[in-house]
Amino acid sequence: MLSSKILGKNLVETVIGKAKTYWKEIPISKELNTKRGLLEWLISQSKLHKKVYGFKNVIFSGFPTIEVEISAADHTGIAAVPSGASTGQFEALELRDGAKSFMGKGVLKAVTNIQEIIAPALIGIDVRNQQEIDEKMIMLDGTSSKSKLGANAILGVSLAVLNLGAKTLGLPLFHYINQVFNNINGENLEMQMPMPMLNIINGGQHADNNVDIQEFMIMPIGASSFSQAMQWSTEIYANLKKILQTKGLSTSVGDEGGFAPNLSSNIEAIELIITAIRNNNLVEGKDVGIALDCAASEFYDNGIYNLKGESKKLNSIEFTQYLEELTNKYPILSIEDGMDENDFKGWNHLTDVLGKKCQLVGDDLFVTNAFELQRGIEESLANSILIKFNQIGTITETMKTIHLGNQHGFKSIISHRSGETEDSTIADLCVGLGSGQIKTGAPCRSDSCLLYTSPSPRDRQKSRMPSSA
Repeated sequence: MLSSKILGKNLVETVIGKAKTYWKEIPISKELNTKRGLLEWLISQSKLHKKVYGFKNVIFSGFPTIEVEISAADHTGIAAVPSGASTGQFEALELRDGAKSFMGKGVLKAVTNIQEIIAPALIGIDVRNQQEIDEKMIMLDGTSSKSKLGANAILGVSLAVLNLGAKTLGLPLFHYINQVFNNINGENLEMQMPMPMLNIINGGQHADNNVDIQEFMIMPIGASSFSQAMQWSTEIYANLKKILQTKGLSTSVGDEGGFAPNLSSNIEAIELIITAIRNNNLVEGKDVGIALDCAASEFYDNGIYNLKGESKKLNSIEFTQYLEELTNKYPILSIEDGMDENDFKGWNHLTDVLGKKCQLVGDDLFVTNAFELQRGIEESLANSILIKFNQIGTITETMKTIHLGNQHGFKSIISHRSGETEDSTIADLCVGLGSGQIKTGAPCRSDSCLLYTSPSPRDRQKSRMPSSA
């Protein structure tokens, strides 16, 4: 246990190797009293020690992922790494074993990298030096895609360190995240509760149906609190199920918990949601808006957007017109990945046409990468960015990307992955950085519900829509 006692007028003894330190050497904060300042300084001396290890932890899809546990002094930080079904071409590499077990999706190689390469290099470093630790792991890997050690191995350690840092200071994780961000970027962010974005109809890669658009989401923009936003959303979800049952449509769910019926068109999905909103005595566009994740890269080939469910083949100009017609007819506030990740001309045109009307979110386009985001800023591609820390591999890089977006008016939407775990760090990230929006699936999967109910700051602030929307 971390402890201390006064040996004399100018001498204090701490149980960290019984180091003897003179009072004058202790940097006590002016904002804190003597006892508090001493405590924080002592905690800052906590080092990573004893154990840094990884082990398999089965995610919802039945495939393994990595959970990392790190200890310092009397505290332990634990984190689990998510995985995505629909992934961008330029995401950091998730290292898998490629053997027969788990259909090649084992993670023993990544676990070994944690135990044999990462852990020895980190032992002895101050747990609060998040940036130093992350940069050391990036250097150890030495590749742009983190392919040597695996982005999943690096991220697991990065997140565990983040959680451990909060525990050593006795701070809520969201509060500590706010401090870490400020230390790294020099930007003071206001913490706030987010606007939830709930995916209630699944298509594309998230479902075995004929719906081309991957996600149809609701945004309870008229709610007076996060609690009310969640109540409205769960009631709309329940109403939608009743509507589907009445129409004889499937109520089976996709990867992210949204219903996955076969439908005649993307428009039918939107109209079903609007009916569910109205059945809850709410008004579409006033109380509840709609958001889409097209995941256009999944149905793009050789310059053509192939909407198989509607038997339409459209070029980027025509697909922009298609999306424009939807936004003119329905209260669509946000469109994610409205173009293929490499269709920069298409993105530029889409941004020119719809950029002032709704939120255009780059996911596959930016993959939480500051370099890719910088290009988007310079070339007028999108106006917002989806944040998934497993796309880039460390919390420091994630924060730097968010900071870059903030500097140029790009809103950040914190997002889960379809292969989620019980780790709720993204909820704390969203609140701590005041991003304003969180996207974590439908309110039927336990991991989604966990993320919508964590962290636990008092619900004192109204959920706020980003100004760009």
